[in-house]
Amino acid sequence: MLQKSRLLLSLLPLLAAWPQAQAAAAPEALDPALTLERIHGDPPLMGRAGLGGVLSPGGQWLTHLRPSEANPDVNELWGTPVAGGDARRLVAASDLIGQREAVLTEAERMALERRRQRGAGITGYQWCGKDDRQLILPLSGDLYSVELAQSQGGAPKVRRLTHDEQEPERDPQCDTAGRQLAYVKQNDLWIQGLDGSPARRLTHTGSETRSTGLAEFIAEEELHRHRGFWWSPEGTRLLALEVDESGVPLRRRAQIGGDGTHLVEQRYPAAGSPNAKVQALVLDLSGKAEAQRLPLPAEAEYIARAGWFADGSPWLQWLTRDQKRLQLLEFNAQAQPHVVLDERDAAWVEVHDDLRELPGLKRSGKPALLWSSERSGRRQLYLVDRVSGAVQALTHQPEPVAQLVCLGEQHLVFAGATERGRGRELFQADFKGQVRQLQPGEARRWRDARGDAACTRLLITQSSWQQAPRTELLLLDGRTAPRLIEQARPDPLVLDLAAKLQPQFPALLAADGKTPLNAIFLPPTRPSLSGNYPVVVRAYGGPGTATVNWRWQGDLPTLALYQQQGFGVLMLDTRGMAFRDRDFTRAHDHAFGKTEVADLFGAVRQLVQQYPAVDAGRIGFMGWSYGGFLALRALLDADTPFAAAIAGASPTDWTLYDTAYTERYLGLPEGGKAPAYQQAQLVSRAALLSKPLMIIHGTADDNVLFDNSLRMIQALQNEGKLFETVIYPGHAHGVAGRKARYHLARTQLDFFQRQLRP
Repeated sequence: MLQKSRLLLSLLPLLAAWPQAQAAAAPEALDPALTLERIHGDPPLMGRAGLGGVLSPGGQWLTHLRPSEANPDVNELWGTPVAGGDARRLVAASDLIGQREAVLTEAERMALERRRQRGAGITGYQWCGKDDRQLILPLSGDLYSVELAQSQGGAPKVRRLTHDEQEPERDPQCDTAGRQLAYVKQNDLWIQGLDGSPARRLTHTGSETRSTGLAEFIAEEELHRHRGFWWSPEGTRLLALEVDESGVPLRRRAQIGGDGTHLVEQRYPAAGSPNAKVQALVLDLSGKAEAQRLPLPAEAEYIARAGWFADGSPWLQWLTRDQKRLQLLEFNAQAQPHVVLDERDAAWVEVHDDLRELPGLKRSGKPALLWSSERSGRRQLYLVDRVSGAVQALTHQPEPVAQLVCLGEQHLVFAGATERGRGRELFQADFKGQVRQLQPGEARRWRDARGDAACTRLLITQSSWQQAPRTELLLLDGRTAPRLIEQARPDPLVLDLAAKLQPQFPALLAADGKTPLNAIFLPPTRPSLSGNYPVVVRAYGGPGTATVNWRWQGDLPTLALYQQQGFGVLMLDTRGMAFRDRDFTRAHDHAFGKTEVADLFGAVRQLVQQYPAVDAGRIGFMGWSYGGFLALRALLDADTPFAAAIAGASPTDWTLYDTAYTERYLGLPEGGKAPAYQQAQLVSRAALLSKPLMIIHGTADDNVLFDNSLRMIQALQNEGKLFETVIYPGHAHGVAGRKARYHLARTQLDFFQRQLRP
C-alpha cells in the first residue's frame, strides 16, 4: 500500500502537467484533417498527378495518364501543349467504348502487372509516326486510333481499328513513318495499314506455349524488356522474337477472390528450372522471302535487348544464364553475326537502354556507338567502334551515370547521381567528353528529363522533399529562359506539411564500420509523456533500386500521420542497393539475408545512440516484396533489435522465385542445397520468432507467388508460433484500388499502435 501511494504521488505532477502539455502542442503538432480516411479519400490529397509522362516524337506534346475526376481508380489520357496552353483531357475510355466496362484477359492483366501499371480505363498508349498527330490505344481487346485536332481546343478524332474483342490485339507498334501497325494476336504477329487496309497475319506458329512478338515473363519482369518485335528503319521488315515456353514448369495458381476461386495456369520459371527458349528472326513483309533466323551461341540464355542500326542491320544483346557475360552482336544480310562488344563482370552485368548510334561521329567508317558500362567501378558512358569493338571512355563522373536522356548531332544529355546517390542532376556532354551541368542550383533535389528526337529541347521534371514536381521546357540554345509546362497541385494541407517537414540525416555506417549509408529520420511531432518514443523503420534492402533520395515523397501525408501518432520514422538504404559505386551495389553477391541484415541491425543501434529519446525496446519494421523478405529475416533472428514487424508479399524460399533474378544474385540452387540459398531460406528459421509479426499477401500474386507466404505460415504454425495474417483476395503483387489501399494502411497503422505503444 505504501509503495502504491508513493508511486501515485510521484505521478501526480506528471498527470497534472499532461493536459497542458498536450494543449500547448496540439495547434502545431496535431492536425485533425490528417486522417487515413482523408489520405485515401477523394479528391486525392496529392492531386491528380500524371502517370508516366511521355514527350511526343516531335516534341509538341507532353502526355500522361491521369486519374479521372469521377473515379480515381480509372485513368484518362491527358496532354499538355508544349508551345503553350493548359493540360487537357485527350481521351477517356468512355470516348472509345461508351459506358461498357473494359474487359482484360488474364494475359493482359499479367502484362500490365509486369509494367507496374495499375488502374482501369486507359492503361497504355503510344505515339504513331513523327508528326505528333496520332496515338494508338489498346482498350478492352481492341485497338483505337486517336487523331489530335490541329486547331487549339479541337476535339480529337477517334477511330476503331480492330473489331475482335474475344481475341485481343496486344503490344501495338507503329512503323517509323506512321503508315503501318503491327501487333500480336493469337500469339502470332499481324500487320495492318492505317489507311483502312485489312489486317494480314505474318506468322502461323502461335499456340498456348509458343508466341512470336511477345516478351516472355523473365524479359518483362527481370530484364525490363517489354517488347518482342521491332520495325526496321525503312518499314519493310520486322525483327521478332519467337518464344517457346513448352519446357517452362506450369504452375497452377488458386486465384482466390471474394467472388470465388479460379485456377490460373502460369508458366513460371523458378530458380534452377528451364527458361523459355527464345530465338530471333527477321520477317520480310513483302512475303517474297522466308523468315531469316539469327544464330546465337549455345550459351546465350537470355535476349536482353534488340533493335536495328540505321543502315538496316539488326542487333541483339544476349546474356549467359549466370549473367556474368553480355555480348552485343550485329548481323549482316546473310544473318552472319559480328561481335561488337563483349561485356563481363565477376558478379553480374547490368543491362541498360543506353545503346545509340552517333551519326556525326565515325569510327572505322561507321557511326560510333554510345554505350554505358560499370567497367570503371561505376556506370559511365563510352564510345564504341562498331567495327573493331574499341572502347573509349566519354564521361568520368564522380558518381554513376543514371541514364541517357537524349542524343543530338553534336551533344547528348544524361542524368547522373549526386550527393551519394540521393540526388539526381542533368548534364550535357559533347563527343570529346566535355561535360557541364544543366541549370546548377540548390542541393537536395531530384531532376530528370525527356528530350525530343533532335535533343534540342528538354522537358525537365524537378522535385524535392519540400517541392512538389514541376515540369519545365528548356531549349538547349543557351538563350531562352525555361518555361513552366506543368505543376503538381497537391491539397494545401500537403503543401503545409511539406513546408513544416524537417527531415534529419543521421550519420549511419554499414556493418563494415566505414561505408556511409543513406538514411532519413523523421522524429515524431506529438509529445510523449515518458519522453521516449517508438520508431518505425522502412527499408527495401534489395538490389536494383534505392528509396532514400531527395525527390518528392508520394506518401508524405502517411509519413506525417505516423509522426502525429507519436512515431519516429527511419528510412534506410543498405549496401546492395542502387545508384552507388559497383562495390556497394554488388554486396548481394551470393549473400541475400546477410549484408543488408547486418547493415540494418547496426544502423538501428546507431540511431538509438544518436537519438537518446528513441525507445530501443519499441522499434518496428515494415517492408514489401524484397523488403518483406528483409522484415521476416530481421525478426527471425535471436539478435534482432526489432520489437515487431510487418512483412508484405515476401519471398520466403528463393527456390520459388524466378530464374533470372534469383540466379543473378545467388547462382544456381542445386536443389536448394547451395549455401547461398540455405542462408537465405526463411522457412527453416520459423522457430526463432519471438516478437509480434504480421504477414500480408495478395492471393493473385504472379510475381512472388502466394506459396511463399503459405510455406511460412505453415512453418510458423508447426512451431506453435502466434502471428497475424492479412490476405487480399484477388490482388496481385501490389494492393491496388483506393478502398483496398485504405484498408492496408489502416491495418499497418493499427498493428504498430498495438505493438509499439507503451
